[in-house]
Amino acid sequence: MITHDLRLIADAAIDKKAENVVSIDLRSLDGAIADWFVVCDASNTTQVAAVSDNIQKLMKEEGHKLLRSQGEENAFWIILDYGNILVHIFLREYREFYRLEDLWADVPRKVYKERRKPSPKTKPEE
Repeated sequence: MITHDLRLIADAAIDKKAENVVSIDLRSLDGAIADWFVVCDASNTTQVAAVSDNIQKLMKEEGHKLLRSQGEENAFWIILDYGNILVHIFLREYREFYRLEDLWADVPRKVYKERRKPSPKTKPEE
């Protein structure tokens, strides 16, 4: 189930053109505040907000309750707390400055890319 939720968050972010989407598995760390982080970035605050809104919308549709959020007022770094998953949506410059992933460089991570959509089947000519 967690793999589905991580992919749902990643797809929601990618749908709104988030870049560098990764999940970081923190389960092996004692005292970690969550089991997973999902981290991504966007090029401007409007896009950061759109990524956040889309993730919240799709997670709500799947029955996941947002426990708390932070950073929506300025959209430089928005954090969405889903209990075992914390989502970090950065304005690109902020992600480069804080380098959050470097804190856990030795734990497993997964990079997400846009899923390939099946090409439409062409009708045979008559």
